[in-house]
Amino acid sequence: MRRRHRLPTTLVLGLAAGLLATAAPALADPPGTGQPGEYRPVRGPSAPAEHRFLQKTIPGEGLPRHAHAEAADQARQIPATGASWELTGPTNIGGRIVDLALDPQRRDTVYAAAASGGLWRSTDAGRTFASAWPDDATQAMGSVSTASDGTIYVGTGEANPGGGSVTYEGTGVYRSADRGRTWTNVGLRDSGAIGAVEVDPNDNRIVLAAATGSLYSPGGDRGVYRSTDGGTNWQRTLDVPNEFTGAVDVQFDPADPQRVYAVLWDHRRTPEKRTYGGVGSGVFRSTDGGVSWQRLGGGLPEAGPDVGRIGIAAAATEPGRLYAIVNSTAGPFAGFYTSADAGDNWTRLPEPPELKNSQSTFGWWFGKLWVDPDDAKHVHVAGVPLLTTKDGGETWTADSESIHVDHHAMVWDPRYPDRVYLGNDGGVYRSDADGDGGWVKAEYEPYTQFYSAAISPQDRSRISGGTQDNGSLRSWGGPKFNEYLGGDGEENLINPTNKDNVFACYQYGNCFRSTDGGETMSYFTPQTTADRRNWFTPVQFDPNDTKVMYYGGNRLNRSTDGGITWTPISPDLTGGPGQDNYPYGTITTVSAAPSDPDTIWVGTDDGRVWLTRDLGGTWTKVLDNQPWVTRIAVDERHADTAYVTLSGYRSGSEQAHVLRTKDGGKRWRDLSGNLPDAPVNDVILGFAERVYVATDQGVFVRHSGVGSQWRRLGDNLPQVPVDDIEYDHGQHRLVAATFGRGLYETWVP
Repeated sequence: MRRRHRLPTTLVLGLAAGLLATAAPALADPPGTGQPGEYRPVRGPSAPAEHRFLQKTIPGEGLPRHAHAEAADQARQIPATGASWELTGPTNIGGRIVDLALDPQRRDTVYAAAASGGLWRSTDAGRTFASAWPDDATQAMGSVSTASDGTIYVGTGEANPGGGSVTYEGTGVYRSADRGRTWTNVGLRDSGAIGAVEVDPNDNRIVLAAATGSLYSPGGDRGVYRSTDGGTNWQRTLDVPNEFTGAVDVQFDPADPQRVYAVLWDHRRTPEKRTYGGVGSGVFRSTDGGVSWQRLGGGLPEAGPDVGRIGIAAAATEPGRLYAIVNSTAGPFAGFYTSADAGDNWTRLPEPPELKNSQSTFGWWFGKLWVDPDDAKHVHVAGVPLLTTKDGGETWTADSESIHVDHHAMVWDPRYPDRVYLGNDGGVYRSDADGDGGWVKAEYEPYTQFYSAAISPQDRSRISGGTQDNGSLRSWGGPKFNEYLGGDGEENLINPTNKDNVFACYQYGNCFRSTDGGETMSYFTPQTTADRRNWFTPVQFDPNDTKVMYYGGNRLNRSTDGGITWTPISPDLTGGPGQDNYPYGTITTVSAAPSDPDTIWVGTDDGRVWLTRDLGGTWTKVLDNQPWVTRIAVDERHADTAYVTLSGYRSGSEQAHVLRTKDGGKRWRDLSGNLPDAPVNDVILGFAERVYVATDQGVFVRHSGVGSQWRRLGDNLPQVPVDDIEYDHGQHRLVAATFGRGLYETWVP
């Protein structure tokens, strides 16, 4: 969740300094209100967490338990066909890193866990990274740790509760004895997410795991688990007080490994609200290596509904010295504390604006701090910027300029006096100044989360795309991919007849056009008419004339001069916000018929499909009561033939993910067939009646004939959500925008 170039999660402001001077305030609703310590989504797009969660679920329902893992298992059973996929970039941007670990036996070897991009290993001190994780396993990471003999432990499932993404759940703890070449699942499969895995520095057989639990479903594996045989067997030693509390952190005290600290966190996400704190949140201590535990008080906040996520760290050079940052359930900073007696008593320290503001309104996104192993008064705190104190919390400095913002991981390298590695929403950095500056960003780290992609039939090398927290990226304008619009990158377009005419948006439909390849950008959203705009607002060319464009808020807008001026050509095509458990009420997809410039199809987030045959003069609702409509593709020769894709995990229901009509929406046929039970995010119509769909479990292809089955398209595409696919008909080239592993391409018949 980037803040230098993007908006706070629960309060949409304008773009801050650092974005282009042409940027204008975002057009969106303010955050909603609810009970104390509770966040309720407003009636309108309020945050990326709302967008992704509501898109992936059925109205009024949560995310089904194990939905992602079960769909992945189904996808693995589908035979593959076609050419292999190839990574096309970017390799220099990176993405959200949730944890870091060092190889204790090999110099300059670092492991980085990417939120939805698997585990990566660097053998050159963080300069370049190579995959150390199977492509066909879950790519959702929560933590990584190493034992003194080089054994690696990975906890799957991200413990951070959704920011620009759904929190994809994992499948437990994995162990590798050969530095990532092979992996064994060693349990806690029902943990949902693993916030930390730690190995006893004095005994490699003793491993502790902080099982965070599912954000969406109660119960399962939650709390602190202890293994005395390297993860083969586990025993829960710290139980949780309720079904939505989990352990989000566990740490051995570097001054005394018999002392262990753990953080429990009460948090949940439902269709109606998210509550990121509660009576189960608190700090716990063990003095027998994690066998037994006691809750710590002595000045820390007492258990209550307003206690949110807590971060802790212990000093190595001052035994008993602890620090803790506390955030409120609602999200903002709620206190910074220190203890000199291993947690028996705590003192609340000064709270200058730099420290308080560092957590913005979403302290639940961070919950981490780190103490310099050589100086107990030198502490770094994760926030939007990286916060640093050199006097034990009396004064603070913030760094949001030399490094990407939103921090999650840090580790010191004991082989070098001042070397430290940092992981944030922009990837991996290294400092040889104890983290007080001199940061160097990794040069090769191909694990960017893409929402969209755009390609040019005029120039195969020209690709752009919108990304989570790394803006809109382009492959031209420099030797490597570079950002040409900030915020969370959303819709990107390249005019198929003029590769320098490009479009890019950031969240809530704030969109820009350029005639010089993105060097200068003109903001056109104020020229459009809409009461509401989705987090990802659709903008599309008319296939008959690239001067004609469409923009969807809750009304459809049309431009005939390449996006300079806009005119609404529809009424509100939604049921309005708050109807039937749908909080948005916005257009999500637009598709003009290639064979008839007067025919346009529109889909909405509240499950409606509309058709006009007279360029917006009249509209007919041809489908409703569906889940979120993600895309519509219209047959090239027949304006009445359209394919509609639907999002949402179904939890075993027979509701469709892909529908087709051949008579303008009078009758529909379910083409879901043997597709995995996962959201379908995009559909492309290829040659010879082939249909390609992008899903949360990869890309699939089907011939349109009766009885045809879906096949997984190609090999070498990681098991990662694909949010968008783009097709170059001339070159028979398909490009996939993956949410965690960058952009891939393949060639199709």
